[in-house]
Amino acid sequence: MKPSVWQAIDELQRGMEDPVCAYIYDLAGIQEQVRQMLGSMPGNTQLFYAIKANPDPRIIEALLPLVKGFEVASIGELLKVRAVSREVPILFGGPGKKESELRLAIEHGVSYIHVESLLELRRIIVIAKERAKEHKHDQVQGIKQKQGSEQQSKLRYTQVYGEELRQKMDCEHQQELEQTYEGKHMRGREQVLEDKHEHHHEHDHGQAHEVRILLRINLRSSMLPRTKIVMGGGPSPFGIDEEAVEEAIELIRVEGAGVIRLSGFHFHSLSNNMDARLHAEMIELYLQKVEQWQHQYGLPVEVVNAGGGFGVTYDGSPGFDWPLFTSLLEQSEARQRLASRGGELYFESGRLLVADHGYYVAEVTDIKTSHGEYFAVLRGGTHHNRLPASWGHNHPFQIMATDRWKHSFVRPEVRGRRVHIVGELCTPKDRMHSDAEVALLRVGDIVLFEKSGAYCWTISHHDFLGHPHPAFHYLTEDNNHVNTDEAFQSASR
Repeated sequence: MKPSVWQAIDELQRGMEDPVCAYIYDLAGIQEQVRQMLGSMPGNTQLFYAIKANPDPRIIEALLPLVKGFEVASIGELLKVRAVSREVPILFGGPGKKESELRLAIEHGVSYIHVESLLELRRIIVIAKERAKEHKHDQVQGIKQKQGSEQQSKLRYTQVYGEELRQKMDCEHQQELEQTYEGKHMRGREQVLEDKHEHHHEHDHGQAHEVRILLRINLRSSMLPRTKIVMGGGPSPFGIDEEAVEEAIELIRVEGAGVIRLSGFHFHSLSNNMDARLHAEMIELYLQKVEQWQHQYGLPVEVVNAGGGFGVTYDGSPGFDWPLFTSLLEQSEARQRLASRGGELYFESGRLLVADHGYYVAEVTDIKTSHGEYFAVLRGGTHHNRLPASWGHNHPFQIMATDRWKHSFVRPEVRGRRVHIVGELCTPKDRMHSDAEVALLRVGDIVLFEKSGAYCWTISHHDFLGHPHPAFHYLTEDNNHVNTDEAFQSASR
């Protein structure tokens, strides 16, 4: 545990009358970890941050100069990224994209849309055609406006100089001026033609900016690793079935010609995998499948997005071995062949980047016994950090002793016993840790839940029972921290 984390908690509790409840995000720790991860990645690989793990604007800001871009799964997430940067590359995924979302994603310049079904592909084609038609209409209107402007110039010229030409000038001079006018008029027409040519050139150039997509494929394979969360290799709401790849490609070639650009493929078969070797083997399978489709259908492939799924453990066992994984990637011949053809391999990781650098801290407000068992009640719980309830695990924690006790009566405590650490909600499911062994835990002490940077606050039912939200604090490279209001203001600039 960094000394700066303990220092931040100490400062926090000393400045509060109410029981402490807060998240602390170590932005400097996130940045350092990502730098180390990038340092071991092969040349044609790119790292994106999947913001579903934690979309806090300060985290997005911290990662902006480091990662290739961000992966989002809704327009809400997309707008969070665009509030921080209008230019950074965005991958837009998710199985239930609405037509309005697809239109907005295109308007906001996403790099690639992950197509999850044939119906979604058809919707994108319709939207792309409408967009192309609108673009063409705008070009025609632009040409007409220029032509109208030229006609107005001719009319103004005639009105100003016509009377003088007829009355004051001799025929020879009049003829000379008329020839001058004709020369101007012809040059104006030539300029319009040049403008038309430029618009036509822009239109041709625009064809290179079709809506770019990656087909998300659900492979039919028994070779994929198995984890608690499986999204591919069997019946799933995610992705296009492998057997429908040919139909999707034909649909793009026929219906989407000129407006849709198939840039590659996307895979995301599982989540929270701990085995780096199996993960590398899975990536090899992805690349081999893409090579097969390239040869079979004559496809240029710019990108293979191999998704995320890199695991984090919460029980003290070893987590995902990133250096081993990237060393296996370096040796991969399939990856090398992709690189030789100019293709890039993308990864979109969320949990692995931020989980270890978030801390949820909550003060103990009561300790009591029930049927011979001890319960420590927190100012907080699963409405702030739902991950332990969602995954059914005991969340790792440490205890920070405090002197926060102002009463004359005895301070409740549990010493050298097992205790259930529970939240303030009116439900028995509000439990952070069962049968935790503690040397000493007292009312007023603070429980610090480690590994709370990913899928903790984000997935929680924040407003159940209407309890106040926690405060948010951020550790930067100089160990300063700021409050949540300042953080969200900085993200909206």
